Amino acid sequence: MSTVPPPAPLAHPRQDLSRRFLDAAAPGARPDYRALTWRAAVFTPAALATGVLLWACLAWFATDGTSWAEAVLAALIGVGFFWIALTFATILGGALSMTRASVEETARPRPLDVALLIPVYEEAPWDVFGNAAAMLETLGRARQAHRFSLYILSDTRDPTRAAQEEAAYDVLRARLPEQAIWYRRRAENTDRKVGNLAQWVETWGGAHEAMLVLDADSLMSARAIVALADALSRDPGAGLIQSFPQLIGARTLFARSQQFANAIYGVALAEGLARWTGQEGNYWGHNAIIRIAAFASSAGLPRLSAPGGDRLILSHDFVEAGLLRRAGWSVRFLPRVQGSYEETPPSLIDHVLRDRRWCRGNLQHLGLLGTRGFHALSRFHLFHGAVGYLLSPLWFLLLLLWVGIGVDAERSVINYFSPENPTLPNWPEMSPINHVWLMLVLYGLLLAPKLIGSAALLASGMPLSRLGGAGRFAASMLLEIALSVAYAPILMVQQTLAVLAALAGRPLDWVPQSRTGGRHPWATLLRFHGVETGLGLALLTGMATGFVSPWLLPVMASLLFAVPLSRLSARPSPGTMATPQETRAPLVATRALRWRAELRDALTGGVPAE
Repeated sequence: MSTVPPPAPLAHPRQDLSRRFLDAAAPGARPDYRALTWRAAVFTPAALATGVLLWACLAWFATDGTSWAEAVLAALIGVGFFWIALTFATILGGALSMTRASVEETARPRPLDVALLIPVYEEAPWDVFGNAAAMLETLGRARQAHRFSLYILSDTRDPTRAAQEEAAYDVLRARLPEQAIWYRRRAENTDRKVGNLAQWVETWGGAHEAMLVLDADSLMSARAIVALADALSRDPGAGLIQSFPQLIGARTLFARSQQFANAIYGVALAEGLARWTGQEGNYWGHNAIIRIAAFASSAGLPRLSAPGGDRLILSHDFVEAGLLRRAGWSVRFLPRVQGSYEETPPSLIDHVLRDRRWCRGNLQHLGLLGTRGFHALSRFHLFHGAVGYLLSPLWFLLLLLWVGIGVDAERSVINYFSPENPTLPNWPEMSPINHVWLMLVLYGLLLAPKLIGSAALLASGMPLSRLGGAGRFAASMLLEIALSVAYAPILMVQQTLAVLAALAGRPLDWVPQSRTGGRHPWATLLRFHGVETGLGLALLTGMATGFVSPWLLPVMASLLFAVPLSRLSARPSPGTMATPQETRAPLVATRALRWRAELRDALTGGVPAE
């Protein structure tokens, strides 16, 4: 069943990535000197710090002259360090920016006709329609001039799920008769989400001025939705405006640690990112408002030529942002818009499964860096996304080198060669002092952003009572840091495996994302984390025999106990690591929970859903 308005076709041509394109309707983005200043203030210290580290490494290695192996090792350290330093500089800049009050817009916004789009694929209908009902309900009570219509765009294949979606749609139409609500289920889910949205633009895009793209788990307050519509209305040069989605609804230990990090440390990171990206921001695929005419004319995605047939662009959002900016439209990021939310995978395994899909899409971006007409920062966004995954194999390689180098010249897996033979490398001796120095630098730079982000949030006016009080907040920070240290090596190995699978061209199953999660059997956990467990045993053996540095104990313990840590990640942990969105739940979240419960009972007859 589909209930849709009359067609309002709009041309949405696929772009030619080998040719420049400029949208004649785009006013063109003016030079943003403030953003250029921010970029210099962030990238310069990151580059200088990396240069200092490289100098220190080469000086450390060069006691008897620098060999090619030492130069390669120093280069790997430098590449990995630069991205850590860039994150540190971004958060530091964001923390300074948070002390400044935002500039209030005084221009009266022009009313827009906005379509709220929710693409759905095999999701729990009560959750999707419950969130949608809460957003429409709060919008109906808000004082604002824009006109909103809701479209549920289903790609669901399962007949039972599809029937439940139709039933949920009937409930919403009956309960909210004054709202414009539409439901469409495609006969074929061609090109997945990309094709779903493209088909809507081509069929009904001409009836609306803007579209607010949401995910199946997205939730936005009326204030946030109206703020994005106001911002797009006031800025005729904006093609896309992205909000900062904060995580809510986490119930398990792993999800709550992700939620806490997002709410506490992520605010300063988002603020800094917004300052230096300026009009060349990025798109994360949801919780963003888009000017439909600009998107239709400028951001049609082509299929990529590949052996065996054309291939779909997987991580479409980054590319669409680049295409909009290429055409002359600005892409902005407004992290101070409050009330934009999403959910996060409930367990470590669910997170990894989603990450594998993201890895495949981000690595695909490397082949799109040569797109004609892309702004330099659009290329950087594509490259940065890919590097986020390539860093894991890099750190894994450094870990192997560290293990191979050993504790000293007598206890090393790699044989130390005589300097009289210039064709063989003379590996540096990793003395205990060097171990301590390197570990302190790396762990310090990883820990500092958390401390800076927390301090910035408190300095910006966030009361400790919204974080559970001083004692509870401190305990939450310590727990989140401990969990991040514990899970980081496991994620490093899993991302390394994902990169290798992508490079090998192994097929990837496209399964619906798990929202509720659950405990996996021990046998499943052991199969999933077999590589990590084996590596942990190898490190333990190396330490027991004196060949591996004891400073790698945290890494060894994480890998060795990957299976129980993964099991622990799915454990329900209510009350731990409180966030401001929990201690004072937003109205739209409270209403969404009630709607979801009512719809679940109505659609399942009160029987608990699996």
